[in-house]
Amino acid sequence: MASTTISRTVPASPDQVWALIGGFHALPDWLPYVPRSTSLDGGRVRRLDDPANPEGIVIVERLVSFNDAERQLSYVIVEAPFPVDDYLATLRVHAVPGRDDVAEVQWSGRFNPHNATEEEAIAVFNQIYSEGLESLHKTLSA
Repeated sequence: MASTTISRTVPASPDQVWALIGGFHALPDWLPYVPRSTSLDGGRVRRLDDPANPEGIVIVERLVSFNDAERQLSYVIVEAPFPVDDYLATLRVHAVPGRDDVAEVQWSGRFNPHNATEEEAIAVFNQIYSEGLESLHKTLSA
């Protein structure tokens, strides 16, 4: 099993960050390459797609844990074009000691590479997480 974690400090309090990203269907609010999240199965499943994308890429993810007090959620991929199986990701927001105007956001995943090397699979998610947290930083800086 492979894993990767990307962390980024962002310019907002942990509560402000969690208010933005803690909703399972909030990705379109801070992640530009996810313009739509459709709620399925009572909100525990999200279908991510871009109607303007001619390739018709669809990602379906299921929420498996949510802890508002600890500011973290975990989800699995049900359907996606990624070269992995058994994918589990966690998004967490941490306080930065001595600071109430910034937070650390951690996005981590573990998975089994499928039709790719471990390095290739890790690179896919390092890019997604890094670009995602950079977008979050830009959203909070605006």
